[in-house]
This record gives sequence, C-alpha cells and structure tokens, in this order.
Amino acid sequence: MAAMLGLARHSVAGAAAGGPQDEMLERMRAAFPYPIATVPGQRALAEWQKLSRRGGGWPIIISGDEALERVLEQYSIDDRSVFPMPTNPDLPPFPAPRTPQEILTAAERIEVGAELQRLFDHEYGEDPFELEKGEWPQPHEIGSMGLSVDKDILTGAYLDKVHLCVLPTEDSADAAAYLRWGNWNACPPPEVHVAVHRKWHAEYGAQVVGMSGDVIGMRVTRRPASRGEALALAQEQYLYCSDIVLQGTETLEPLAAGLMESDWWYFWWD
Repeated sequence: MAAMLGLARHSVAGAAAGGPQDEMLERMRAAFPYPIATVPGQRALAEWQKLSRRGGGWPIIISGDEALERVLEQYSIDDRSVFPMPTNPDLPPFPAPRTPQEILTAAERIEVGAELQRLFDHEYGEDPFELEKGEWPQPHEIGSMGLSVDKDILTGAYLDKVHLCVLPTEDSADAAAYLRWGNWNACPPPEVHVAVHRKWHAEYGAQVVGMSGDVIGMRVTRRPASRGEALALAQEQYLYCSDIVLQGTETLEPLAAGLMESDWWYFWWD
C-alpha cells in the first residue's frame, strides 16, 4: 500500500538522531504498520478526500508532529519491544497488545447507551449528575464548525504540515481499533469508540476524518431533524465526551443547536 500511495516509511518528523528520546520515537515509528503522508495543512482535507475516493484503506488526518507522536505512542504503549519493562519472575508476563480484530470483536458485544452511562458513572460517581437547562441559541450565535486537526488550535491558522495515515479498512468506525486509540483518563477504550462510531454511522452517516492525540473529528451526512432529536444526541455525546460540554458549551442546548447547523462533530479529551 505504501508504494501504491507513494508514501514513505520515514522517521518521526522533526526528530534528530542520537538521544534516547529519538531512539524511542524511531522504535514507535518502526512499530507503526500503516503508511503516512505529510502535506500542508491547507491541503489536508483535499488529500483526505482523494485518498478516500481512491479506496484501498481508510485515511485519517492526524494533525502535526506532536499529534503524530501521541498517536504512535498510543498504538505501541503496550508493545514491550517498543517500551521495554523490567521482568519479574514472580509476576506473569505482560500481555501482548490486542490486535485490531480482538478490539473489533469486543466492540460487537457493547450496548452503547448502557456502556456510555457506565463509563460516565465510573468517572463522575453514581450520584445524580444533572446539567442545568440552557437557552437555545439563535442561529447567529452558533460558531461555525469544521475540521480542526489541520489547524492551530489557538490561532485557527492552517498548520505548515499535517500527517495522514491510511488504515487497512473501508469502515471509518474501525479506526480506533487499528490505532489502539483511547483508554486514558476519561477517554473510552478503543472498542467503545468503535461501537459508538458504528451507531452514529448507521444513524447519521458519521465518518471519522481526523484523529490527533486527543481529538476526534467526524463528518455526517444527516443532521438531527428536530430539537428533541438533537438534544437526545447531545446527551449521548456528553456521556461519550463530557469535556465538550463541561469545558465547552456548558449546557446541552448549544451543543444540540450546533448539531442541527453543522455537518462536523468535534470531540476532545484532556
């Protein structure tokens, strides 16, 4: 696939040879089995569209160098050939990293609503956690939403360079399984991302376009048709990624209104 796409298996961008940190980055890159392309940020979405039309795998926009390093780390963090750990003869050996197929199989057993509520209760406690009711914003009060991983989060300017990888699947919902993405802090484990994204693809045509170290960007083909539907979806997204409300919209109403106004969804975990 790398030859077909003209993608080089290069070392992590910006890493100079010689130090322990650089050696670790080289090991992470060597363990990452998917081809990577690097393009100017303003061309990232166009390149993604070209690769997705071509077929032969699902493209993911990763963002810049720091995001690439975090994606590589998440992929290989449990790989003891990349991150050696001292052995203890009195303890069982560390398990091998799960394969994408093992993660995808685990996703098939997940009931999304119950699992999201369980994870939310685990993070915040089982006492009732109710958001205040907010005001429904006016259309001009809703900021425009689009792809974010191709831009500087502070200035909104396009990044000088953005990395993309191509995963060996045609289903964007599989992306978290192939990247072993998640399972840190309040971010769900990979199989939950897969199950949620499968549900949203069936209901809204949602597809994963970007995945940086802590952000997922999705694009949909159908928006919620009513305020009630949008609020129910916003509640589900809040359980999935509470930071978009608690550190963002503060109430569900602005999130729900945005879901009715935009084809882009944004999720972020700290």
